[in-house]
Amino acid sequence: MAKNSKNDGKNLVAYRGKYCFVVMNKFPYNSGHLMIVPYKHTGKPNQLTQNEYAEVMNLFVQCTNALSQICNPQGFNFGANIGKVAGAGIDKHIHFHLVPRWNGDSNFMPVISDVRVVSEDTKKMCEKLSKALAAYHK
Repeated sequence: MAKNSKNDGKNLVAYRGKYCFVVMNKFPYNSGHLMIVPYKHTGKPNQLTQNEYAEVMNLFVQCTNALSQICNPQGFNFGANIGKVAGAGIDKHIHFHLVPRWNGDSNFMPVISDVRVVSEDTKKMCEKLSKALAAYHK
């Protein structure tokens, strides 16, 4: 995704930093599922610079704080699928998933009908997250 895209709202980009951006997952596991994505196109973590790693981790902390305020999750999953065999949908561009979790959030819908129930519209969640992250960068 271009560093200076004019379609951030349409593309669900919640925040743009110097080295990375935050985007909502279009196919979320849970409400608030987002990705922290370096601008650098690489599938290999060892090709990220220290500045890129630092911004990933700073955004991780800011996003967990923002999501905690917005939707009060009881926990989070954070990680990356590195390589196609590990489940990376975009294996040539590393990105880090942050998924808010609640007790009992996995229900029967994925089992019986290949459907996930997401409790809030992703675009609305993106707007809330954008506002919350903007507060960290004033």
